[in-house]
Amino acid sequence: MSLTRRILLVEDEPIINAAVTDRLVAEGYDVVRAFDGPGAVEAFNESNPDLVLLDVMLPGFDGHEVCRRIQAVRPVPVLMLTARDDEADILVGLAVGADDYLTKPFRMRELVARVAALLRRVDRAAELAGRGSTDLGDVRVDAAARRVWVSEDEVHLTPTEFDLLLCLAMNPGVVLTRERLLDEVWGWADASGTRTVDSHIKALRAKIGTDRVRTVHGVGYAFEVSA
Repeated sequence: MSLTRRILLVEDEPIINAAVTDRLVAEGYDVVRAFDGPGAVEAFNESNPDLVLLDVMLPGFDGHEVCRRIQAVRPVPVLMLTARDDEADILVGLAVGADDYLTKPFRMRELVARVAALLRRVDRAAELAGRGSTDLGDVRVDAAARRVWVSEDEVHLTPTEFDLLLCLAMNPGVVLTRERLLDEVWGWADASGTRTVDSHIKALRAKIGTDRVRTVHGVGYAFEVSA
């Protein structure tokens, strides 16, 4: 029998907090709740969750600061809940270690699907570990250690950024559609989140260099090996 996954839910609106908790419990998850920034960090340290659902706007300090602090403790999948569908805000979240985001108001069905997809990616990480390391020009990707170096300097990526880079790097020079990336990296069966791919590509480029991921407009992206 598989172990029950534990989710830390950080949401200051009591009605939303209760509704999301009830749905996640009904789906078979163990839920730990917090309602502000300091409480979120404390709950994270005490409960050791498998995934964090994190609202951006919180009392005490905001969700970006919470994400920064918990990722400094250990890498964990983080799904940000935001009331603003603004790319600048989304990129801030990705920069501090968030893996995905969901804009309010959201459907519970979509929330549950995003949670399940993030947890599946955690499970797949063990499978990818057997691939060893790959050298692509001045970029080295170690799948087992989940570490990346660019020109001998180590680059720190979020779990999603690493999975995205690995997917592209395993197919150097090949244009991968947004739909394929959504399927292989996020585990989504539909194309409703293509903007998610674009946002993560932008965040990845900021860390490894803009010239290493080529955009094919209207199609997708390709990893370019430097000479």
